[in-house]
Amino acid sequence: MPILRTGDVAKAAGVNVQTLRFYEREGILPAPRRAASGYRQYGEDAVRIVSFVKRAQELGFTLREAKELLRLRSAGPKRAAAARAAAAAKLDDIDEKVRDLTAIRAALASLVEACGCADGGSVRCPILESLEKDPRRP
Repeated sequence: MPILRTGDVAKAAGVNVQTLRFYEREGILPAPRRAASGYRQYGEDAVRIVSFVKRAQELGFTLREAKELLRLRSAGPKRAAAARAAAAAKLDDIDEKVRDLTAIRAALASLVEACGCADGGSVRCPILESLEKDPRRP
């Protein structure tokens, strides 16, 4: 098995060196062996681990959730059901965020439509006025 140095792992996984050190501190990557010179020495699995975590994050999983998925990666036969449950829960979170963003978009589009500021003829600005309103006050 080839031995990789920190820069090699970072480059292969598409992250920076600080990310590797952070993952070590967080227990995502096991502490690597050290050469006599003090350089960290990683096995090929380090690239797979970092790539796995980064891909999970790209799909919306938090670092903590990615770490749990990583644990499932090497778990027993029930790992697929647990991974599916985690993915389904993340999908529910994403759906909720999409609903929230859709509502925010609709509110902002309504404000933009109501704003007559673009033609320079209005001193009143509904966008700025709506931002000044305290939603807790009638």
